[in-house]
Amino acid sequence: MDHILSIVLFTPLVGLLVLLFIPSSNPRAIKLWANIASFVGFLVSLPLVFNFDSARDFQFVEKAPWIPSIGATYHIGIDGLGLLLVMLTTLLGFISIQASWSAITERLKEYYAFFLLLQVGMLGVFMALDFLLFFVFWEIVLVPMYFIIAIWGGPRRVYAAIKFVIYTLIGSVLMFLGILVLYSQHSTQFQTLSFDIADLMRLQLSPSLQWWVFWAFFVGFAVKVPMFPFHTWLPDAHVEAPTAGSVILASVLLKMGTYGFLRFSVPLLPDAAKDHTIVTVMAVLSIIGIVYGALASLMQKDWKKLVAYSSVSHLGFCTLGIFALNPAGISGSIIQQINHGISTGMLFLIVGIVYERRHTREISEYGGLLRIMPIFTVVFAVAALSSMGMPPLNGFIGEITILSGAYQVSKMWAFWGAVGIALGAAYLIWLFQRTMLGEVKEKNKILKDLSWREIAVFAPLIAWAFWIGLNPQPYFRILERPVAQIVERVHPGYYAERHLADPLAAR
Repeated sequence: MDHILSIVLFTPLVGLLVLLFIPSSNPRAIKLWANIASFVGFLVSLPLVFNFDSARDFQFVEKAPWIPSIGATYHIGIDGLGLLLVMLTTLLGFISIQASWSAITERLKEYYAFFLLLQVGMLGVFMALDFLLFFVFWEIVLVPMYFIIAIWGGPRRVYAAIKFVIYTLIGSVLMFLGILVLYSQHSTQFQTLSFDIADLMRLQLSPSLQWWVFWAFFVGFAVKVPMFPFHTWLPDAHVEAPTAGSVILASVLLKMGTYGFLRFSVPLLPDAAKDHTIVTVMAVLSIIGIVYGALASLMQKDWKKLVAYSSVSHLGFCTLGIFALNPAGISGSIIQQINHGISTGMLFLIVGIVYERRHTREISEYGGLLRIMPIFTVVFAVAALSSMGMPPLNGFIGEITILSGAYQVSKMWAFWGAVGIALGAAYLIWLFQRTMLGEVKEKNKILKDLSWREIAVFAPLIAWAFWIGLNPQPYFRILERPVAQIVERVHPGYYAERHLADPLAAR
C-alpha cells in the first residue's frame, strides 16, 4: 500500500495529460477517455476502504521534502473523516463526468480537462497534512470551477463565476493570514519553521490570539460552506453552472468548508471553538441558514434554484452539529455531509435530465411526469425522501444524530432544527407534487424516460443512500476515533468524565 494516496491523488492528473493528446476532432474518444480516467480514479481509491483500520489515527501517510527552506512538506494522510470525503469525491467525480456525456457538446477537451484538474484539487484538500499544501490545493480548486461555470454555464455564467471567485478569494486571503499567524507562532515557540499540522497542534496560544485566528479561518470556511450571510454566491453559481458543475459543487466543494472547521478551526483553536460567544454566533448563523434556506426554497419558481437554496439549509445542519462540540453532533455532521452529497447530487442530476429534454427549469412547466416517466419519478422520489430525512434512507441517520447532539446543548437548537426538517419536507413534497403528479402538459407528452446510461448514473447513489440508512454502524465506527480526538481537544477529559458518570455510556 505504499504511495496509495499519491496514486489516488494524481490518477486524474495522469488522465488529464493523456486527454491533451487526443485530437479535438474526435469527441467520442475524448468522452470515453474522460469517463475511463474518472472511473479508474474511483477504482484506485477502493483499496483505501478495504485497508482502513478504524482503530488507528492517520493512515497511508506519505511525507517528503517540498520547500525545506520554509518548512513546507509534501505530507498527506487520511483518518476516518478524510476517508469518507475522499470516497465521496472519487465517486461523485466519476458520476459528474458520466452525466456530462450528452449535456456538453462544445470544447469537450477543455471541459473534461478542467473536471479532472478539479478532482486533483478536491482530493488534495482532504488529504493534506501540511497547512501550506492544503492551501495550495484549496486555491487550485478555484481555477477549474471558475472556467466550468464561465464557459459552459447559463446566460449569466460570467457574473456567477466572478462572484464565486471574489467571495472565495476574500475568504482565502483572511484564512491565509490566520495560517501565517500559526506559522510565526510555531517559529517563535519552537525556533523551527513548519506548516505541518501535527506540529501546529503543539502550539500554546492565548485565548485572545485564538479568537482572532478563529475568525480569520471562519471567513474562509464559512464562505465555502456557505453559511448565512456568505451564501449569496451559491444560488447564482448553481443556477448558471452546467449540471455536472452543480453536482460537484454541491456534493464535494461545499464540504471543503465544513472540513476546514473540523480539521483546523476546532482542534487547532480549542479555547476559541468553545468560547460561549463564538459557539452562540455559530449556532445562530446555522439556525438562520437552516430556516432561511428552507423558506427560500419554498418560494422558488426555478427547479434548480430551489435545490440550490436547499443546500444552504442542509449545510446549516452540518455546522450546527459541529459546534454542538459533542460526539453525536460532530458524527452526525460528518455523516450528514456525505448524505447531502448523495441526495443533493441526485437532485441536481434530476434537474439536469429534465432540462436536457425540455430546456426549461420553470416548475410550472411540468406536471404529470409520473405518467410518462415512471422510472424517473421513482428516482426523484428516492432522492427527495433521502433529502428530507425519511427512514430507511441516509438523511434520517444524519439529521437525527445532529438533533441528538444539539439537544444536549440547547433545546432551542433542537427545536429550530426540527422546524428546518419540517420545512425541508414541505418544499420537497411541494416540488414533487407540482412536477410529478397532476395533468400532463402537452409539451411534456413526448418526453422519454431514463435511458440505461442515466439509470447507471443514479444507481450507485441510490445504493449508497440505502446502505447508510439501513446499516449506518460502519460509518460511526470509522468516525469514532477522529471525532473523539476533536472532542478531547475542546473538552479534555470528556470521555473520562462520561465514563465515571455512567460506565455503560462509554461502551
